[in-house]
Amino acid sequence: MEKRVTFKGIWLPLLLVLPQIVITAVFFFYPAGQAIWQSLFIPDPFGLSMQYVGLGNFEYLLSNSYYRASFVTTAVFSILVTLVSMGVALYLADRLIKGPGVYRTLLIWPYAVAPAVAGVLWLFMFNTRVGVVTWYLGLLGYDWNHVLNGEEAMGLVVVASAWGRISYNFLFFLAGLQAIPRTVIEAAAIDGAHFWTRFRTIVFPLLSPTTFFLLVVNIVYAFFETFGVIHTITSGGPQQSTTILVYKVYSDGFVGQDLGSSAAQSVILLVLVGVLTIIQFKFIERRVHY
Repeated sequence: MEKRVTFKGIWLPLLLVLPQIVITAVFFFYPAGQAIWQSLFIPDPFGLSMQYVGLGNFEYLLSNSYYRASFVTTAVFSILVTLVSMGVALYLADRLIKGPGVYRTLLIWPYAVAPAVAGVLWLFMFNTRVGVVTWYLGLLGYDWNHVLNGEEAMGLVVVASAWGRISYNFLFFLAGLQAIPRTVIEAAAIDGAHFWTRFRTIVFPLLSPTTFFLLVVNIVYAFFETFGVIHTITSGGPQQSTTILVYKVYSDGFVGQDLGSSAAQSVILLVLVGVLTIIQFKFIERRVHY
């Protein structure tokens, strides 16, 4: 028999959720409000005076070719990181669902590595002078130089960012695959369905709730949490080819001291992520079968 907990009065429920409300207000609503307020002004670098410009910062950003290019860079980067990390994680989860536990444990370890540390590791491996991977590529006749080549720089930050996320996705895909009844898959195999047919018609539809959740989480990760990887490997270069939106907020605000423009970029980024999340839940979730 199901038991329901009821509260007499409203004060106890409010007291229980008060810590979360305080944390959300202090670390989300207050900074978001400050960003919206500062986006309407042009402050001097020392913070001694502010000039009200209204929507001038937004007009300047939308007319800036470098800022518009960062939208394309962010879209390409986010899509590649999401596809690579989720694709590799799903493949490994399917192969190791019955494998030894030691392999699954080793695959989880990279998740404990901070993005900045992961960036340093991959930077050492692909260093143009002493990198071990660069040395092997040189033996094959390929001259690797992500410092000058924008496509190589983008590929490197994508691989480094996806590598740190594969473990997280692997855990969820493995749990989702283990929850699928093996008798259903075996029955389809007996009926003559090949691997890809079984995956397309049985496995993937049953994994759709997990896939949808990971899709949302990985896009948010690519937008915000990959700052450390990009900062340690390329610092947004070369020629801003790896400058995504969140890194441009940092470079314009903290490096260029253009605080008004940086605040306006934060507002645009917040609105963009919100719109993407709404689109995902409104359209993509319709294909999810719970």
